[in-house]
Amino acid sequence: MKIVVKFGGSSLASAEQFKKVADIIHADPHRRFVVPSAPGKRFDGDTKVTDMLYGCYDLAEAGKDFDGALADIKARYDEIIEGLGLDLTLDKEFETIHEQFRLKAGRNYAASRGEYLNGIVLANYLGFEFVDAATVIRFDDAGNFEADRTDLILSSRLKDVEYAVVPGFYGAQDDGVVTTFSRGGSDITGSIVAKAVHADVYENWTDVSGFLVADPRIIKNPEAIEAITYKELRELSYMGASVLHEDAIFPVRKEGIPINIRNTNKPDDQGTWIVESTCRKPKHTITGIAGKKGFASINIEKDMMNSEIGFGRKVLQVFEDNNLSFEHMPSGVDTMTVFVHQSEFEHKEQQVISGIHRAVHPDLLDLESALALIAVVGRGMRDTRGVASKVFDALAKANINIKMIDQGSSELNIIIGVKEKYFEDAIKVIYDAFITNAAPAK
Repeated sequence: MKIVVKFGGSSLASAEQFKKVADIIHADPHRRFVVPSAPGKRFDGDTKVTDMLYGCYDLAEAGKDFDGALADIKARYDEIIEGLGLDLTLDKEFETIHEQFRLKAGRNYAASRGEYLNGIVLANYLGFEFVDAATVIRFDDAGNFEADRTDLILSSRLKDVEYAVVPGFYGAQDDGVVTTFSRGGSDITGSIVAKAVHADVYENWTDVSGFLVADPRIIKNPEAIEAITYKELRELSYMGASVLHEDAIFPVRKEGIPINIRNTNKPDDQGTWIVESTCRKPKHTITGIAGKKGFASINIEKDMMNSEIGFGRKVLQVFEDNNLSFEHMPSGVDTMTVFVHQSEFEHKEQQVISGIHRAVHPDLLDLESALALIAVVGRGMRDTRGVASKVFDALAKANINIKMIDQGSSELNIIIGVKEKYFEDAIKVIYDAFITNAAPAK
C-alpha cells in the first residue's frame, strides 16, 4: 500500500508543528511520499513565508536593499531547525537565493523557495530522500503544466524510492526556469505525486477536520461532510470552498484515487473522503453550500430572440472578443442574461455594450452590479423532489429576492443569484432549511 501525504502551511509553521507531522507520518509506514507547503502563520497576525518571500523579492526587483528581509526569512527556518535539534544549515541555499534575487530571477522563483527550503528541512528531519520538484514537475515555455511529461518523469524518478519528500507548489521548464502553480498549488503537487506512484490514498493534512457544509465564518459550527464526490467538490471549490485547490482533483480523478482531508492538530478525526463515486448515502439532501460575491449581469431583451439562429453565439462572440469569460447564461424566449466577474467586466463594459448592439440589435440592454452567486450542491438532490422549491421558499420567507436560478441536467447543483447585501443571510436560511431544520436524507 502507498499513501501520499501533503501538509499545508499551518501544519509546518513551527518546530512544534513539524513534530506533529513527523508523528503522523511515522504512525503508518505506508505514508511514503510527503509533499510540504511553505511555513504558514504561527499565530494571528503572523506572516506566511511565501508572502515574506514576495515582499523580499519586490525589494530586490526595485533595486532596494533586501538583506534584512531575507535574513528575517532565514531566521524563520533557523528557528524551526533549532527547535527540531537538527544538525543542518541552510547557509548555502540562502546564498544562492540572495544571488538569484540580485539577478532578478522572477517572482515564481521567489515564491517557490518557501516549499523548497521546507522540503529540505522536513526530509532531513524524517530521514527521507529529498526530490527537488524542479527536476520532476514540468511546465512548457508558456508556463502551462505538462501533465503527461511530468507523470513519466516523476514515476521514473520515484520508482525505486522507498520514502521521499517532494516540495509542493512549483516545478520548472526545460531550461530550468522555475514556474509555480497558483496559490495553494501544493495540493496539486500532492495529487500529481499520488498519480505518479499509483497511490492507494492521497491524504491532505490541513488545519480543519475535512470539508464543512458551509463557511464557518457565516454558519456557526457547520456540520462536517463525511464523503463527497469529485464532481461535488469541483462545484464547491470553484464557488469559494477553500479547503482544497480546485485543480487538485484532476490528476487523482484519472486513477480513481481517493483523497482524505485530515486535521494535523486532530489526527484521530476521520476527516472528509473525496471519491469518484460512492454508495454511501448522504446524511442530508445537500452536501454543501458555497458562494462568491463580485458578479455583474448583462440583461438582453429582444422580441423573437428564440427564432433568431445564432443569437447566443453572436452575443458570446462579443465577450470572447473582449477576452471575457462568462459564469452563467440563463435565458428565456425573448431574454438572455450573462453573468460575469464584475472586476474583469467593468473596465470593458462600454465596449461590450456597443459590441452586443452591433451584433444582435437588442430591444433593451441593461446592467446590474454587486451580485453574488451561491451554489447548493449535493448528489442527494437527484432523488429528492422539490429542492428548488425549498430554496425559493426559504429565501422568500427571509425576504430575499432571487436574481437568477440555474440548474444543470445533472441535478447535482443549483446556482442562485442574489444581491451581495443578502449573501450571508441567503446562505444561513438555505443551511437552516436543508441541515438545521431538515430530517436526514432517506
